[in-house]
Amino acid sequence: MRADRVFAYGAAAGLLGDLLLGDPRRGHPVAAFGRAAAAVERVLWRDDRARGALHTAVCAGGAVALGAVAARVVRTSAAASLALTGAATWAVVGGTSLAREARAVGRALEAGDVEAARARLPHLCGRDPQALDADGIARAVVESVAENTSDAVVGALVWGAVGGVPGLLGFRAVNTLDAMVGHRSPKYLRYGWASARLDDVAGWPGARLTAVLATLAGDDPRGAVRAWRSDAAAHPSPNAGPVEASFAGALGVRLGGTLSYGGRVEHRPVLNGNGRAVGIHDVERAVRLSKRVSWLALGVCVAARRIAKGRTS
Repeated sequence: MRADRVFAYGAAAGLLGDLLLGDPRRGHPVAAFGRAAAAVERVLWRDDRARGALHTAVCAGGAVALGAVAARVVRTSAAASLALTGAATWAVVGGTSLAREARAVGRALEAGDVEAARARLPHLCGRDPQALDADGIARAVVESVAENTSDAVVGALVWGAVGGVPGLLGFRAVNTLDAMVGHRSPKYLRYGWASARLDDVAGWPGARLTAVLATLAGDDPRGAVRAWRSDAAAHPSPNAGPVEASFAGALGVRLGGTLSYGGRVEHRPVLNGNGRAVGIHDVERAVRLSKRVSWLALGVCVAARRIAKGRTS
């Protein structure tokens, strides 16, 4: 079976598996990778960029190498190749868990239980929940759904289309390393620099595809384009900016503003300043937009890989 078909059927099966099964409660492969990366960090950590770059190379390179070896082992069997691609896709995407956590916070807000929503929010993002009221929690959820649609689904599919199983595992490894050490805390300002910069590079194509698809699939395509063009560049993240701005415009809401992470206050630019404030009902709207974007991304990635295969054959 041709490689483009293996990716198409395997990625579709993996995305469907995520939809039906979600993440396993125990023994998740990404969690296992995180434990291995933490063990490498305990050996290598110094307040030094070079050590951090070595950590990134060992962990991300190891994930890519594992994927390459596994793909080579099964290359003579179409069924095994499909199964491996499906399993790898299911392991690295997280759209169902993202929707589940967002909706759990949304249900708590709908019930008027702000404390329960605050308790649940850390499962979704790193904001300081005690600093947020109900509207602030809803805004945090919408922003997290937008950003993680790119990080947890679309970006993985893009790199799966480019590199097959090694691409899938490599992208998730890079994204996980950024979450672990890429933030600008005193401990990781230097050590996490390489992971953060590599995540910026790896996330670039998926973020732009996410923004395009959110524009096409949202309720206000013109508003999404306008917000993306006018506000995305002001965001401190080169990849979250286009994604959050396009979601804001597509949903007709206003995102950004003052945020608090780990006791550190950030004043971020407002995205889609002409939009209305986020309401509780926008949580469900954001989740539905995320799902539409995810399935559209699968179609785009499958088509792109097939076109590329046709040109090289």
